Amino acid sequence: MTAIKASEADKLIGVEYYTTSIPGCGGILRSTPEDFFVEEIYEERGYEGGKYLILSVEKRNWDTHHLIRELSRKLKISQKRVSFAGTKDKKAVTRQRMCISGLKPEEIDKVHLADVSLKILGSTNRSLGLGDLLGNRFKITVRGLTCPDPEETFSKITEEISGLGGVPNYFGIQRFGDARPVTHLVGEALVKGDTEGAVMTYLAKPFPKEPEATRSAREALMETGDFREALKNFPSYLHYEIAMLNYLVEHPENFAGSFDVLAPSLKHLFVHAYQSYLFNRILSRRLSLGLPLNVAMEGDIVCFSKNGLPDISRLQTVTTDNLDAVSRLMEHGRAYVTLPLLGYESRIGPGPVGDIERSVLEEEGLGAEPSSLDGFRVPKNTELGSKGLRRAALLRASPRYVIGSDFAELEFFLPAGSYATVVLREFMKSGSLITD
Repeated sequence: MTAIKASEADKLIGVEYYTTSIPGCGGILRSTPEDFFVEEIYEERGYEGGKYLILSVEKRNWDTHHLIRELSRKLKISQKRVSFAGTKDKKAVTRQRMCISGLKPEEIDKVHLADVSLKILGSTNRSLGLGDLLGNRFKITVRGLTCPDPEETFSKITEEISGLGGVPNYFGIQRFGDARPVTHLVGEALVKGDTEGAVMTYLAKPFPKEPEATRSAREALMETGDFREALKNFPSYLHYEIAMLNYLVEHPENFAGSFDVLAPSLKHLFVHAYQSYLFNRILSRRLSLGLPLNVAMEGDIVCFSKNGLPDISRLQTVTTDNLDAVSRLMEHGRAYVTLPLLGYESRIGPGPVGDIERSVLEEEGLGAEPSSLDGFRVPKNTELGSKGLRRAALLRASPRYVIGSDFAELEFFLPAGSYATVVLREFMKSGSLITD
């Protein structure tokens, strides 16, 4: 693959390259929420009845975590009783499924939230999880195109994506925070044992795209460390920060405990986001060395496909003996090179593949010894730790598009856990994955 350098903004989250060589068309995402539509796709099965109520939730301009908090408040239940398969964008129209334990169908009829539609699909004896989600279907409008000939540009980029077999399976900006990409920095501090630093990063690190009142409140807290005074200054819409501040006023030295006031779906994002940042960096390093994503090399760990999608439960190390067989499978889309989401059970292999991972770890100040990954246990907050996982390095995508007067409308399907922005950025090349 040809490695073309990305912007400094993208590099903040480990995204260092484009892989298509055609200059993009620029443009603007999310001029309105309706310009970004995403729908979860499931392998359909019957709901046989049980204690878990399954809902189809269509929302407009709602953050998933915020919606769960409001839904729980309306139903007067714990947020822990609500589960879902994937977090969705805020400035968008999204259709996803949620699962609520121990709730009667008639209780849903009493819930009314603006720009939210709730439809009962049935009930089951099994909670909803990420493994149930096949992927997401996107329909996205990019407005304000600036290239001379959008039809020709989109055609050439689409052809190049097809020839490369897809695009790098980067984690998009949503994983880290659109306006305030800080989640992975909190995770980094947790992994490195700096719990106080993790808390202060989450509460007090300002970013330019935040409202002035928010930036000022964060800056004051960073300067003074006064949690009680911060409670007076933080805007009321910063619900999670205020919950942590209230806890810290009562328990000023218990930084680890302050994470327990956050919703489970939020507090587990921090270490996962740091893993995602490291994954992006490892993927970028592979591209910088000119190593392909659609061809395996000795030392790679590949996964195989299930229903045409990567199945990370089926892994195999590539050796001299099986390289030809794996290569044939990859040519037919039945195998994928994977890279690590590093955790305390991850093992760094020998050879060039392991050298990439070791070099990134050393640059991040984690070291290259096996014990360097022990920080992912997060001893002070063990429930936030992660043992590690694998993820496909290549995102196979087949975007279709329609060009208008100054806009393009794209449609495509992506496997669960992949990001539409990493496809869109190849067409736009407007300098950043940040879309809001």
